[in-house]
Amino acid sequence: MQRMPRLRLPPLMTESDPPPRPLSAADLLATEAPERDTILAPLIASRSLILLYGPRGLGKTYVAMGIAWAAASGTSFLGWQANRRHRVLYVDGEMAAADIKRRLAAFGSAPDGLQFLLAALEPKGRLTDLAEIAGQVSLFKACGLPLPDLLILDNLASLAGYRTNDPDPWLKLQRFLITLRGLGMAVLVVHHANKQGGQRGASHREDVLDLVLALRRPADYMPSQGARFELHVEKARGLAGPALEPIEARLGFDREGRVQWDWGPVDEQDLHRVAALLREGLNPYQIARELGISKSKAYRLRDRAVALPPT
Repeated sequence: MQRMPRLRLPPLMTESDPPPRPLSAADLLATEAPERDTILAPLIASRSLILLYGPRGLGKTYVAMGIAWAAASGTSFLGWQANRRHRVLYVDGEMAAADIKRRLAAFGSAPDGLQFLLAALEPKGRLTDLAEIAGQVSLFKACGLPLPDLLILDNLASLAGYRTNDPDPWLKLQRFLITLRGLGMAVLVVHHANKQGGQRGASHREDVLDLVLALRRPADYMPSQGARFELHVEKARGLAGPALEPIEARLGFDREGRVQWDWGPVDEQDLHRVAALLREGLNPYQIARELGISKSKAYRLRDRAVALPPT
């Protein structure tokens, strides 16, 4: 019988550890550094720390599950494409198990590489606080071998800092996340937005993050529309180009109750709204106020809308 490799815990830094060894520039250029593998190209890569945040009720969990599903099944999500099937561990600290199960079923047949760790199914109804060493060790053991390519923590408030009522447990969690990144994992942390729309708590957490994704309500959003949002890339280390342009997405369901996403560039969605308002007789100044956009953008989209073929 083949023996399973032993899962070794990441070592904690002590004063007896040897000092770091600087490299010359020449040595660094000759060093074989591990390249990042893409998980969902072009945005999400291995060895990266990601923050996804947005207001309550806007669809953060559906987005996080869409990312998990696409990565585990080797498919795509909102235009991001997986190059293969990845191992994904989804940790939820807040929702009822029945709700997670219902949402999961709406995605279709479950991919083999997708696992869940739910606080609701634990004996005490919660996971050990990830702001503490005991919780970090417990989660690391739960990851198993091989380590997941992608770990999703949904959400920060329910998984870290709750035992001591710490309003911002990030600094206690940050070192653990950096360790996981060093082991080759990508970690996506789901977080709430504050009342002003920014991420809740101090912004210093962005210092170590590789990717920050923000969900925002469109200017003409209505609560009856459910999970409809703009997705903005606020930070993307080492990336540039069209992939960073904001998109607008809306969650829907087909006749069988399966998840169905309608999405496109924000400008394209705004263009169709401007065209509709022009047909109603509004001028660019009125359109700017109606859609919550700048007057210059309203005039620019007006010019594009006028050139559209009649529908």
